[in-house]
Amino acid sequence: MNYVLNTTDDYHVNALQTLGWELTVCNALEPEKSPCRGALRNSGTFGVQLFHFLQRFVPFSGIRSVLEVGGGLGYLMRDFLSLAPHLAASMLDISPYLLQKQKETLVNHSVRYGRADFLTMSISDLKPFDLVILNENLGDFPTLVAQSDAKRDADLQTRRWVDKINDIQEEFSLEFEEGESVNIGALCVVERLCGAQIPYIYLSEHSCEAAMQNPHFPLHHFQGPGKPEKIPLKGHAEFTVKFSHLVTIARAFRYKVVRGQYTDILPLALNDRVQAAMRAGAPLSDEQEILQQFIYDLYKYEYLVLISDSLKKG
Repeated sequence: MNYVLNTTDDYHVNALQTLGWELTVCNALEPEKSPCRGALRNSGTFGVQLFHFLQRFVPFSGIRSVLEVGGGLGYLMRDFLSLAPHLAASMLDISPYLLQKQKETLVNHSVRYGRADFLTMSISDLKPFDLVILNENLGDFPTLVAQSDAKRDADLQTRRWVDKINDIQEEFSLEFEEGESVNIGALCVVERLCGAQIPYIYLSEHSCEAAMQNPHFPLHHFQGPGKPEKIPLKGHAEFTVKFSHLVTIARAFRYKVVRGQYTDILPLALNDRVQAAMRAGAPLSDEQEILQQFIYDLYKYEYLVLISDSLKKG
């Protein structure tokens, strides 16, 4: 199979000037009067709810250093530091625009900032961190898009990533179906984090394996195709992620894996507004359209919490 490389680097470095059109779950819950908050059992911001969810697995009182990669507008880290001010926080991003926004959001906190591609970060630079977070951004990393008519004499960068597929397959016994695009960047993220033996890792993104089969929402059931899908966005494209491959790599490094959908982190409230929105096929109002998309995302996003096996021995 031949591949074409999809990368978002140029867009994030040179073109990104707003996230207003790319509404993440984290950003959707930021406004205090967001209708999305009313669809949940708890009405807090995303960062607050994620922190409380992660407390089941991460002993924050014993955590000292945290790195967030691709931290968006800084809301998640702001919430974490409000709840655990003892954390020594670092933010790493490839986008100068987003780094500036993070500095504005976190102006009242002592945070270290770095502008770089995470995949160029050395293992030794990662080792000091107790917790690393990549929230809603694994699809931004390079994807090799299967394309039968792609040129065999691909450019050097693409050939290097294709060679990495062969290394990954051999080392972790991964299987790729004919015509399947490969989340090579996301696979390398997990390989790098686990290779650095980070004690706790949190990752999330749109999944190509997620499904919604909620009996309360029969008109909105879906089943992911099991292969990464293209998500066209302004100025670039991202791909959904095959989480089972990430799990295989993490387990090869002897990590305990907790995997689930955002509905674990953000439990739905089956109130009248939610049920009215989800009983409708086509939305009958702007609010119903917002709620339908938000609830779809709660099922479409998957997360991983990875816990190093070495912690049991320490």
